Amino acid sequence: MKNIFILNGGQKFAHSGGRLNQTLVDLDTQFFTEEQGFKVRFTDINSEFNPEQEVENYVWADVVIYHFPVWWFSMPYRLKKYIDLVFTAGHRKGMYYSDGRKKENPDSSYGTGGMLQGRSYMVTTTWNAPEAAFTHPGEFFNQTSVDDGILFGFHRMNAFLALERIKGIHFHDVEKNVTQERIERYKKLYLDHLSANFLPAKPVNENSTAAIYCQQ
Repeated sequence: MKNIFILNGGQKFAHSGGRLNQTLVDLDTQFFTEEQGFKVRFTDINSEFNPEQEVENYVWADVVIYHFPVWWFSMPYRLKKYIDLVFTAGHRKGMYYSDGRKKENPDSSYGTGGMLQGRSYMVTTTWNAPEAAFTHPGEFFNQTSVDDGILFGFHRMNAFLALERIKGIHFHDVEKNVTQERIERYKKLYLDHLSANFLPAKPVNENSTAAIYCQQ
């Protein structure tokens, strides 16, 4: 059995109802079954949580999966609160021991004090921004990918715990131009992505929809 911890960061606030992120969690429920060899735990940031229990979820998990919308080029504030409280509670309790440095050489080895070696994480994000905003010359993000730009700090945060990255997936234009057809396409895309990464090896064709939309 592989232990999967799923964190739903789809905060409900103002015009954002967290619906697509909840849809992704529902797909996780369908996919990560005991019949396929998985045990699953879930946390929803819209609900109250116990930081110590959440630390135990991280330590228990073989894979942590994050789902969240990007708000103002960052994570929702309840997810940031969750990270601040849980990661602080995880100090010397299984998540990380220190920042990795030694007194005799304080300028080296920063970020090597994580305690979750051998475990992995994956992230999905949802965006109002279209994919072209990241890829086309002259557009807003200067041809910088989600992972190399907005999520750079997020990825280093997980590396601080010694978690290894599983290629994530990002869903674009899900507000202004959202259609049911787009949502259905994204649902299939996500299930294909899970199959490619969590089931016995089936190589993803470089020309497939999944390969096109999954950002390195």
